[in-house]
Formats: sequence, C-alpha cells, structure tokens
Amino acid sequence: MRALFLGGAGMIGSAAAARAVASGADVTIVTRSAPARPVADGVRQLRADVRDPEALKAALGDEEFDAVVNWVGFTPDDVSAHPGLFTGRTGQYVFISTCSVFGRPVPNLPITESSPRRQPVFGYARDKIACELLLEDAYRSAGFPLTIVRPFHTYDATVIPVLAGWTAIDRMRAGRPVVVHGDGTSLWSLTHSRDFARAFTPLLSLDHAVGESVNVVSGDILTWDQIHLTLAGAAGVREPLLRHRSSESIAEYVPGWGEVLEHDFRHSMLFDTSKLRALVPGFAPQVSFAEGARQSLAHYDAHPELKSVDQELSRAFDALLEGSAPQQATGGREGSAA
Repeated sequence: MRALFLGGAGMIGSAAAARAVASGADVTIVTRSAPARPVADGVRQLRADVRDPEALKAALGDEEFDAVVNWVGFTPDDVSAHPGLFTGRTGQYVFISTCSVFGRPVPNLPITESSPRRQPVFGYARDKIACELLLEDAYRSAGFPLTIVRPFHTYDATVIPVLAGWTAIDRMRAGRPVVVHGDGTSLWSLTHSRDFARAFTPLLSLDHAVGESVNVVSGDILTWDQIHLTLAGAAGVREPLLRHRSSESIAEYVPGWGEVLEHDFRHSMLFDTSKLRALVPGFAPQVSFAEGARQSLAHYDAHPELKSVDQELSRAFDALLEGSAPQQATGGREGSAA
C-alpha cells in the first residue's frame, strides 16, 4: 500500500506513520519544514506547504497513492482544493477531524458517529465541522473517496494530558493544591497514540471505510479526578490535594481556558466504539492510562528540560483558591483533542 500523509509529523501522525511502515506500507509524508519529532525509518519525506495547492502539486508530480491522509486540515480553505487535486490519484482520502465536533451537551450518550454535530462557538471544532461538510459534499456530488476519522483526546509519553500540564505535577509534588474543573466527576476518554495508530492503520485503503466517518477512541471511561489521581500516583504523590472550582470561576482567573472548558472539557464524553470494532475486528486498547501516565512521568523525569512550570498559571491557581482578585493568567494546554 502506498500512503501519502499531508503533515503527519505530529504526535498521532508520527505514531501512525511508524505503525503503517511496520505493517509493510510505503509511506510518504509532506511537511513544510523538518519534522520536530523523529521520523520512522523507511518513511520518505517531501518538503512543501500542503496548504498551497500548486506547491503540493509540484512536489507530488504525477504520483498516485492508495490512501491520502490529511493531518493538517483545520479550516475549509485548507481542504477546498483537495477534491480536485486528489480525485483520480487516490482510492481513499482520509480527513483527520475531531470528536469535538459533536454538540455539547451531547443529547444522548454514548456518542456514535451519527450523533449531532454542532459547535457555534469553539473555533477549532466549528472549523473542523465546516471541513467535514465541504468534503462530504464532494463525496455526495462527485464520488470523492472520503473517509472521516475522528480522534479524541490523544496523548503519548511527551504529554501530561491535563490543561495545566507539568505545572499540575510540580504543584502535586510540592504538596500544593491542583485545581480541577467542576466537581471532578464528569467523564472523559484518553487514547494513547500507539493505540490510535493500531486502530487507524487498518482503515487505510479499506474499501468499507470509504464514505464513512469513524470515531477512533479507546472507549475507556475516566473521571477528571481519576485522571489527576492517576497522574499523581505515577508522580509518586500518594495524597494529592485536589480542589474543585466551577469552569466559569476558573475562566475568570485563566481566560485562555474559558472556551475549551465551557465547550469541551466540562461535558461528559462517552463513546460507542462498535463501528470502529466492526471495521477493525479485534481492536482493543493495549495501553491503560495507568501505564501511559507512568510512561509520561518517566519521560519527564528523564528529561528535566521539559519540566517547565507556568508560574503565571500557578499564581492564578493560588489566587483562585484564596479568593483574591483575578490575575488573568493565559494558561497553556497539553494533550490533543484531535
């Protein structure tokens, strides 16, 4: 199988490329600059701006592929030229979207591929919906061989998958309280990038997947308290201090978190993985979050240069917990909801 990855040098793309090569695929990735992550042996690299149709066409020449995967389509402008560019030169075009496209709160749980898509405010998800609709129209009107793949919150050893990132771990180890949104009981799902790659790779060049959308998630169910407690255990902290505050009050002190908390993280997200398991028989996640958390902490402890504490965010947490005036921290975000 010949697979072309547009982008594919990020966390989940690089894991998928490595898995595809290990499965015997001939993989080419196109990136605008040298990838920040190591590229698996056997992957061919091309340089071009994948959002520039003419540059991409020049880089690819007249090559054809069994599957083309777009990892870096975030707005309709990023994908509008692709039906014309790839019709006739690939048997499958895979658009990497996100499970954040589903309307919040979800009217019925668990979420399936047919759950309503709606997001009028959260820009990232709103733009992904627009991309999906544009490409679906090309499939319906002209037979463009589209498959939509939706990851959810994906992580690997390089990521601490909570909004505060390493700052949360540093506070836990120092015996200082960590803020958790809501009451800590809303439900969430985390998928290790290796599990994503194991589920994703068999979908490439799969005829039954053309015309379909597939949520590629682990199906594990965790509360936000469980996520923080598991990370604490991996960090060697037996009794972490978790303090719960409403999403609205957190956003007063960390405005950069307001949108993602209100329209994403505060809502329970449970997934029905029946469709994925039907298309990829026998798939089941192999990396538990307990194991993934241990890998992440071991990676950070082995690389002290990664232990970056956001002091502004930490001060905002303290002010929030003390009831002081908001100090307006921007706040970072670790992990991938895509």
